[in-house]
Amino acid sequence: MDRAKTASAVKLASWLPMRALNGWSVKDLNGDLAAGITLAAIAIPEQMATARLGGFAPQVGFFTFVAGSVAFALLGANRQLSAGADSTITPLFAGGLALIAASSSPHYLALAAMLALMVGLLVALSGVFRLGWIADLLSVPVTTGFLAGISVHIIVSQLPSLLGLPPESGETVRRVGEIAANIHLTNPWSLAIGLGVFAIVFAAGHVSARIPAALIGMVLATLGVVAFDLRNRGVEVLGALPNGLPAPGVPTADYQDARALVPLALLIAIVVMVQTAATSRSFASQDGEAPDVNLDFVGVGAGSIVAALFGAFAVNASPPRTAIVAQTGGRSQLSGLIAAAIVLALGAFGGSLLANVPQAALAGVLMFVAQHILRWQVFAKVWREAPGEFALILITMIAIVVLPIETGVAIGIGLSLLHGIWGSTRTQPIELAQVPGTSVWWPPSGSSPGERHPGVLVAAFQAPLSFVNADRFKRGLSDLIDARSEDVKLVVLEASNIAEIDYTAAQALIDTICHCRDKGAVFAIARMESLRAQAALQRFGIADIVGAERIFHSVDAAIKSLGPGKPQLKEQDSMP
Repeated sequence: MDRAKTASAVKLASWLPMRALNGWSVKDLNGDLAAGITLAAIAIPEQMATARLGGFAPQVGFFTFVAGSVAFALLGANRQLSAGADSTITPLFAGGLALIAASSSPHYLALAAMLALMVGLLVALSGVFRLGWIADLLSVPVTTGFLAGISVHIIVSQLPSLLGLPPESGETVRRVGEIAANIHLTNPWSLAIGLGVFAIVFAAGHVSARIPAALIGMVLATLGVVAFDLRNRGVEVLGALPNGLPAPGVPTADYQDARALVPLALLIAIVVMVQTAATSRSFASQDGEAPDVNLDFVGVGAGSIVAALFGAFAVNASPPRTAIVAQTGGRSQLSGLIAAAIVLALGAFGGSLLANVPQAALAGVLMFVAQHILRWQVFAKVWREAPGEFALILITMIAIVVLPIETGVAIGIGLSLLHGIWGSTRTQPIELAQVPGTSVWWPPSGSSPGERHPGVLVAAFQAPLSFVNADRFKRGLSDLIDARSEDVKLVVLEASNIAEIDYTAAQALIDTICHCRDKGAVFAIARMESLRAQAALQRFGIADIVGAERIFHSVDAAIKSLGPGKPQLKEQDSMP
């Protein structure tokens, strides 16, 4: 009883607020302070640029970052994870919302807040109900293709600002055509500013990720605008931003809008969970504490909920910002709270400081983000090692670029799921042979044919048994039996790799047992180690059909007990 009470207390303690600050001491202050200041310097230009990417005023990015940082510090588990506006999901929800409302319009902003609320609830509830496995739905090739497609969207959306052209809207391919048609109108000053900021961030990234290169580039670009009066040379600037804090309020939307947002919210929630889980696992505690992905879902989901209440947009975990916290000595979520305080102060009181920030500078920052999320090494490795899976990268990327972005993401998720079950659908039963001098049964090969026992067929199925492969299992095993129908007296199913059996597969297994009996052979099962598969044998009545005396811990035990010439305990039970 005491042990049960202790376990319950530990489980309850894992859900208490501010877990990411547990064990904090004064000696951690210097590391958290340095990490917090560096994180703020990195986040300020990034959050401004991401907000503009989504069709929002730059200061909305600040409030999104504050909401994500504070909520995660209170409810998340990871000590270094940084949550806030993120360029991975921003093109996704911006593209989806643009189909319902005009970008940057009051209707658009209201829908963005409602979408953030939906995403936050989905992600947080996934954590509460421990649905962390959802994060594994996207394979690496599909995720790589998704990020490549998002990268193209970012580049296309920022080219007008980089070139000093009028902003474009609509489908990606059409926007590329319009930009090409207006390329002769390029403003050289805007182009120089954007490329200069990109070069600074790119070069600094090769020196140290801790250098706040985006902030340095933005400050230098702003000074250049003022010193050379570039506003009068056609360089667009942000203009003075309003000071103050947004008023809290619950987002509202009519039924039709809310219903239209549901599919988009589901897609974004899956992407957020995938990235949050990857970040949480990559930056686990150095104290040996296992990552708690589910609690991190709660923290990131709460960040989106808080952002929605203040009229901002959905948040996501950021691997690059989290890496900055880790590299600069951050020991707890205090570093995120320090960064949030700095960013909040700038958003509330420093609007006039940002009046001369050129839009081309923010475009340069986003261009760097776009090339940074392209996983070139994964592209090359998949091409070399798995050419078939390379097609998943290309299809996902093309779908996201050419189709409406939420449709492309849905296709990518579907491809990932199909790819996941493809291996199971191709599995065939195989005959095993005994490795000479051992009790090991192994697939025979040219160099090691193994030994077969007269009158005995040992077959294995190296995948869970389910509806996707039930027919292949039945036909394949029946074919093996028929091929040796004259001399087979015992069929042993080596089931060590059968982790699960569903209803359809159970019926196929029963049919196979019946076929085996019709051929005059005894059917036995060996090495079914999965508890779920064992429970399925009982649930579907297969254990009674086979007989408990014909279910063994090893193939050798089955052959010694039931092989040709051995007295049978009784006839095989009748089939239903």
